[in-house]
Amino acid sequence: KLTEEITELTKAVADLDAAMAEATTLRQEEKAKNEQTIKDAQEAQTAVAQALTVLKEFYAKAGDATAFVQQQPEMPEIFDSPYKGMQSENGGVVGMLEVIESDFARLEADTKAAEASAQKEYDTFMTDSKVD
Repeated sequence: KLTEEITELTKAVADLDAAMAEATTLRQEEKAKNEQTIKDAQEAQTAVAQALTVLKEFYAKAGDATAFVQQQPEMPEIFDSPYKGMQSENGGVVGMLEVIESDFARLEADTKAAEASAQKEYDTFMTDSKVD
């Protein structure tokens, strides 16, 4: 009977060691993926912010320019006022980029929260397994 208990406990310890090793491998893979996602989201936010700066500068300068400045005795009616684009139409490109920028910020925050939660679960599992 004692031999059976020893065999069962040895098997349980082996199973637990295997589960801990698998959990460690999965956690490392998940952590690497989360870190890459966070890095990508940060780079994307930077790129979108730069694009927004360029567009806002362009639209600010567009108000000063008149389209097709030509040497004519009199300019046609269409060129009387500067063309400022369709900036206000449903938010335009600038509005769309601002939404994209906030989406990347939310992705970064969500991924950081998921990473912290997964790390906590892993730590709890490892602590509980070592106690057993």
